[in-house]
Amino acid sequence: MKYHSPVLLKESVDALAIKADGIYVDVTFGGGGHSKEILSRLGENGRLFGFDQDPDALANVIDDARFTLIPENFRYISRFLRFHGVKKVDGVLADLGVSSHQFDEAERGFSIRFDGNLDMRMNQKSKISAKQIIGSYSEEKLAEILFLYGELRNSRNIAKTIVEKRQEEKIETSFQLREVLQKYLPNAKEHKILAQIFQAIRIEVNEELDVLKEFLEQMPNLLKEEGRLSVISYHSLEDRLVKRFIRMGMFNGEPEKDVFGNIDVPMQKVGKLIIPNQEEISVNNRARSAKLRIATLKK
Repeated sequence: MKYHSPVLLKESVDALAIKADGIYVDVTFGGGGHSKEILSRLGENGRLFGFDQDPDALANVIDDARFTLIPENFRYISRFLRFHGVKKVDGVLADLGVSSHQFDEAERGFSIRFDGNLDMRMNQKSKISAKQIIGSYSEEKLAEILFLYGELRNSRNIAKTIVEKRQEEKIETSFQLREVLQKYLPNAKEHKILAQIFQAIRIEVNEELDVLKEFLEQMPNLLKEEGRLSVISYHSLEDRLVKRFIRMGMFNGEPEKDVFGNIDVPMQKVGKLIIPNQEEISVNNRARSAKLRIATLKK
């Protein structure tokens, strides 16, 4: 199965400051690119756990006694690591977003390039698919997710059109949805607007932002002292959550200040934001929007 070349491979693994006998987690295993690089830096007593809820990823299991693949959503990272006898780890890597393999499988419904069923489930066992969202969500709810997750200013009009058209016939494929929304897709911006629409639906289907929040909130208790977190995000919604959690230790509101006006947060950033160089982008187009943020658990 074709998986993308890992984005920011060296930078994201360097960020973990790997110890030969450490315990590490790759929460977005996919094709195993990042995991293989981590294993190449571990000694014989090191351990690596991978998480991936997509059954297709099971075909890429690495035959290495130091490696364990857990076929679950990484929102449950602490629970499943405890099942394997692990309470604390030295580092966690997350490469968020959809893999090129998922985009390239037309029947998965992730891509605007192919006509396929409106599915978009990263976990094929999930109950809610894109087809159900398009076919059953109220106009108000559709408008809300298109605005919040797709950042579309005309979300109300798009939602109204979907609801009107689905009363005439079921909207079940990618190209059907594109046809229904053609009037909102001027030639110069068709790809960009469609991508925003598909992104919004995909985030809702997979609860991506909720998953990311739950994952990040577990880091202070899961990482060992000075343990590292390395996160690659691909759109501003994800990146804002990662950035804010590292800086504030929360997603809303402000942390309490002491009498000197200082805030006590569990994580601290390491270095500056890292983005791919032009050479990597030219080889791997998926890298063009990638942002890597690194944090460590404070002493």
